[in-house]
Amino acid sequence: MSILIKDLTKTYPGGKTALHGINLEITGGMFGLVGPNGAGKTTLMRILTTLMEPTSGSISIDGLDIYKDRAPIRSMIGYLPQSFSRFPKLRTREALRYSAEMAGVEDILKVDEMLELVGLSDARDRFAKKLSGGMKRRLGIAQALIGDPKIIIVDEPTTGLDPEERLKFRNLLVEIATEDRTVILSTHILGDITSSCNNMAVLEKGSTAFTGSPDELIKKAHGTAWEITVPDADFELTQSLYRVISSIPMDGEWKIQIVGDKPEKYGPVSIEPGLEHAYMHFFSDEITEIFNG
Repeated sequence: MSILIKDLTKTYPGGKTALHGINLEITGGMFGLVGPNGAGKTTLMRILTTLMEPTSGSISIDGLDIYKDRAPIRSMIGYLPQSFSRFPKLRTREALRYSAEMAGVEDILKVDEMLELVGLSDARDRFAKKLSGGMKRRLGIAQALIGDPKIIIVDEPTTGLDPEERLKFRNLLVEIATEDRTVILSTHILGDITSSCNNMAVLEKGSTAFTGSPDELIKKAHGTAWEITVPDADFELTQSLYRVISSIPMDGEWKIQIVGDKPEKYGPVSIEPGLEHAYMHFFSDEITEIFNG
């Protein structure tokens, strides 16, 4: 399974450009698409699912052209949007059965098999609107999978979930991603990428800032991560001077992790960077969110 994106742009009526000449190659397995809110991730997802047309550029999926071959491409794609609230009046099994019929699945046994796969068998008779946030996301991925698509696109799937539900959902995505099936995970939570994706791209202001593996990005940040010990009186000053990754209060002082050049004070100790450190070091100038996982 191969997705080739060349020089893709999207300009909305009114002149706002959401994507600026995106170039990406995505193959089988888990692919992470990272960036802050407004980076262009959802726009790219909607174009890939044929729900939106680009302004220019091209997308090829296993040799099929997204302009000329929309019907066969749609049959290859399962999509879980950021906001998934369908089927409020149906029970869980009824909702998935409806999705199966819409996908042309005639074997009703596959509905029960899918409920088992996503861990919803015990909630099969519960109304969909009564499901927990994590269960609703699992129902969403079930409806995306029921037609056995070759490409699964999930947009911010773990936002708002508690840590246990996030872990379950990430593990489920890893299980369904294979060499023959591509899962594209769009998120601003870097922990979801480090735990599941073998390749990734960083979008910033509608442009591709990085493509490669998480390890490759982390290697670029070696020598830029530091831990310092800061007295209470200097805490606010430190926040303004450095790119801060984490702050832990101690007895009258703070243990703070930062990225950038070696600080001249506070007893800096070099630490091994993670993806959060690398991201904040290379792409944090206009970031308004603290990424964590």
